[in-house]
Amino acid sequence: MRWAKQEVGQEEQGRLPGYQDAVVRRFDAPEALDTRFYEVHAKSALNHVPKQSRMPFPWTINPYRGCSHGCTFCFARPTHEYLDFNAGRDFDKEIVVKVNVPEVLRAELARPSWNREHVALGTNTDPYQWVEARYKLMRGIWEAMRDFANPCSILTKSPLLLRDTDLLLQIAERTRVSACLSVPTLDEKMWRSTEPHTPHPRARLEAVAELNRIGIPTGILIAPLMPGINDGPGQVEEIVELAEAAGATSIGGQALFLRGSTRDVFFDWLRAKRPDLVERYEELYRNGAYVKPAQRKALEARLPRRRRAKGAPERFKRPPSPPALGPPPRRPKQEEVRQTSLF
Repeated sequence: MRWAKQEVGQEEQGRLPGYQDAVVRRFDAPEALDTRFYEVHAKSALNHVPKQSRMPFPWTINPYRGCSHGCTFCFARPTHEYLDFNAGRDFDKEIVVKVNVPEVLRAELARPSWNREHVALGTNTDPYQWVEARYKLMRGIWEAMRDFANPCSILTKSPLLLRDTDLLLQIAERTRVSACLSVPTLDEKMWRSTEPHTPHPRARLEAVAELNRIGIPTGILIAPLMPGINDGPGQVEEIVELAEAAGATSIGGQALFLRGSTRDVFFDWLRAKRPDLVERYEELYRNGAYVKPAQRKALEARLPRRRRAKGAPERFKRPPSPPALGPPPRRPKQEEVRQTSLF
């Protein structure tokens, strides 16, 4: 059995700041070679999004920190530095797993002060990265969203989301839920180079079609748009055509932005794989993390005009009271929040 051999590195406990009880685990599987998973107990699950960020959602949940997808352009890479890890290899290979996040989320959703505001998942690292197939934290998160009738959405690069369609449909009976799959390119060589450990882009499009078929509003995000790499009219148009054929409820995208150490990681990739573009990117991003507004508009103009899904709200508001499906589960006692052994 591929999961038969597991190794816990007790000698490496305490490496994470603030997580002195972390257990370091390895899995004997090809996808997890040279990767360490730090099992920690989180104190909170819901993260408030500052208003100045101008995000269309007020709350997020991140069951994992770091991401094994290894995308060269990932904007979340600098967040790993808060843990005294680096934004390059460590972000890909040192993954923090919040093993108790479903239980903590239930306690937070049960608070009288909670107003059932929209919660977005997948806004930092992908909750459906490889190791989710082992820990299955998203099952518990979706169950909490269902039981408390809380509006929610998910952005991912993985068809593993289809595993949880039963729960998504149950949530949809009580409140709003939607999904979005990120598909930056269909070019085989470019996909393998820029997103080395992600599922195949066409498999993501197939997931979009299936989710829309069963009634979960699902769109496509063509992002980031990278000049000279995946922004060619033919490249974008092919994704748009396939997205429309899959019934995508929205098709959006945005230009690449290179904040903090993501810039260093991306430029290292450019020098190794696309040295012909280094000078161009140095000029494009000479003044900071973003290309100039005119250039950004030119890139994003190749996308179809954003459209809302039929019946979807323009902004996230508190929904009407859900239909009665029985009372939510009782709030867990404090001692129940800590998860017992997963193995």
